[in-house]
Amino acid sequence: MDDPAPDLSLRDAVAALESLYPLQSAAEWDRVGLVTGDLDQPVRRILFALDPTLDVIDEARTWGADLLVTHHPLLLRGVHSVATTSAKGASVTALVRAQIALWVGHTNADVADPGVSTVLADALGLADQRPLSREGENAIGRVGVLAAPVSLADFADVVATALPATAGGIRVSGDPGAEVRTVAVMGGSGDDRFDDVRASGADVFVTADLRHHPVLEAREEARGGRPFLVDAGHWATESLWLASARERLLSALDHVPGATRVETRVSTIRTEPWTFVVGANAARADRAAPDPGGVS
Repeated sequence: MDDPAPDLSLRDAVAALESLYPLQSAAEWDRVGLVTGDLDQPVRRILFALDPTLDVIDEARTWGADLLVTHHPLLLRGVHSVATTSAKGASVTALVRAQIALWVGHTNADVADPGVSTVLADALGLADQRPLSREGENAIGRVGVLAAPVSLADFADVVATALPATAGGIRVSGDPGAEVRTVAVMGGSGDDRFDDVRASGADVFVTADLRHHPVLEAREEARGGRPFLVDAGHWATESLWLASARERLLSALDHVPGATRVETRVSTIRTEPWTFVVGANAARADRAAPDPGGVS
């Protein structure tokens, strides 16, 4: 009878992850890498999720995961206590009690190729891809072209079809009938990249977390024209990366010396914080404005 394959160690799993998403490529302010866990502990099951929420940690515990890989950090900002009276403390305590290691790939996963924005660009069918901008050796965002020009309204439908459904849907700023072909994308928050988008010559920019003042200023600069803006939601634009990360890690683990056994899966928990919207499209620009009244 053949001997069973040995367990994968956390040390080897972390080494594989960091060969794909090097820690040194993360932004200085970021907090990535191993958060909890013993490098010598065995890893038989790995769960991938966007956020290390309490529900996700409970899913990992229930499934029997030894390693949780997330995109967003658990401890991005400093904490002085991990008592269970806070959500952060309860999360750390739950991970340690269940002997679940947590590894985070955030901005180092954003700038990887393929990374978060590459996966988003691929999902939208963009060809001839290039970085939206560069910071040192790191590529930020992606720019590519559609197979054929489409209206902005039809392109918004493409985005909605390609991404997982969300409570908030897709927000668009621009003429629905305008033609677009060159597309810039940046998974997650991107309203600090408008100068790069304008310089890229993109017809439309797909990102998330677009705020009132930056968007209003960008649309004023465009005088109502290009680049148009599409806010597709933070969770939706980044969650596609999880399947890519899972596949890449499994491929990397194939090269770990000695046969190993490991199960992987993507979390079934939706960590989008919004649950419903009311009055969507009630104030659409293509609808007649109500009579403001007045003196006749």
